[in-house]
Amino acid sequence: MRTDPTGGDDVRRAYPCALTDDMWQEVSARLPVRDPRRGGRPLVYDQRLIIDTILYVLVAGCSWRMVPHDLAPWDAAYRWFRRWSVLGVWDQIHDALRDAVRAAEGRDRQPSAAVLDAQSAKSSCGGQQIGFDAGKKVRGRKRHLLVDTGGLLLACVVHSASIQDRAGAKLVLTGITARYPHIGLIWADGGYANVVDSSLIDWARSELGVTLQIVKRNDDVKGFQVLPRRWVVERTLGWLSRCRRLDRDYERLPSNSSAFIKIALIRLMAARLAGQQTRYHNIRAEAA
Repeated sequence: MRTDPTGGDDVRRAYPCALTDDMWQEVSARLPVRDPRRGGRPLVYDQRLIIDTILYVLVAGCSWRMVPHDLAPWDAAYRWFRRWSVLGVWDQIHDALRDAVRAAEGRDRQPSAAVLDAQSAKSSCGGQQIGFDAGKKVRGRKRHLLVDTGGLLLACVVHSASIQDRAGAKLVLTGITARYPHIGLIWADGGYANVVDSSLIDWARSELGVTLQIVKRNDDVKGFQVLPRRWVVERTLGWLSRCRRLDRDYERLPSNSSAFIKIALIRLMAARLAGQQTRYHNIRAEAA
């Protein structure tokens, strides 16, 4: 927000998607610290206001140019969004919060098992890496996620929907043991290996030293069924779909899609650490 010379701050309404004071403490403690020795102008807009503006776009699903006037100007918020994406700031904040959540739950910061899945999302505009998923009949992109056994994100790759799951899995898993050396088991669904092609299982064992275990669906059971371990990553995808910006893929750059996924989980984990619940309802009504 603009800083008043008298020391006061502009009064603005608090939207349900905005960070609470406790959540802001969790996030701000992990933001990069400005080095005054490097110079530069003072900040025109407070970093909390910038993040609240980005969260508004994420949760409400509006375009950047339609953010309310009591938030930061859209171009300022977008510049910070892109700058922190390029510099890897969202990754640093996300990973630090994930480690803190795991530690708060009494778990080792390094996971030993994970769950893999992909979600095809329709694209509403053009851009890079747009393709057609012949299986889901979706034109857009795939969000390939690797999560721990609690549903927290370990790795994410957004790529064309035309890339098959087995090829996309290699994009996600390549180098994963360097980041998480304790991982020895990954659960996945039948789309990653079957009686015709089980090369991904062999690749994971030989290249990564990881066991890829396929959790198969029971064909005798009709309708929805909760599958062991696989439901964890499905729940994570459900968390993301509560943000309207992620209900479809509105981004022209896959890197923007990945950044929004991490920001959505940053907000969720900050709320957990603050002992609060995330709220998404009536955001458009609040903005009216």
